[in-house]
Amino acid sequence: VQLQASGGGLVQAGGSLRLSCAASGRTFSSYAMGWFRQAPGKEREFVAGISWSGGSTYYGDSVKGRFTISRDNAKNTVYLQMSSLKSEDTAVYYCAARNTIVVTTPGGYNYWGQGTLVTVSS
Repeated sequence: VQLQASGGGLVQAGGSLRLSCAASGRTFSSYAMGWFRQAPGKEREFVAGISWSGGSTYYGDSVKGRFTISRDNAKNTVYLQMSSLKSEDTAVYYCAARNTIVVTTPGGYNYWGQGTLVTVSS
């Protein structure tokens, strides 16, 4: 599967942004999806994950209550709605796919998008 992330940009602290990740391939609905982020000089961090059906979602502690992951299998797209953004949310955001359950480690994902930059100004 090929992934294309989009929706990044510059936003003020407290604002909102929605990221999208479009997937190619007929088997998108069978993949668990994840969003990760990586800030300069830091390791890639798990942000959110969603099961193949969308019935189960998972979040990193730093984004719980502020970010929401969702998917539309008919459109082969997964979303990350980000609200109450903080300067520490500034990073390149990546979407990723794996063909079983959601895991929080980057190494567990088989496919990656190219990343989209989110910059939060304080």
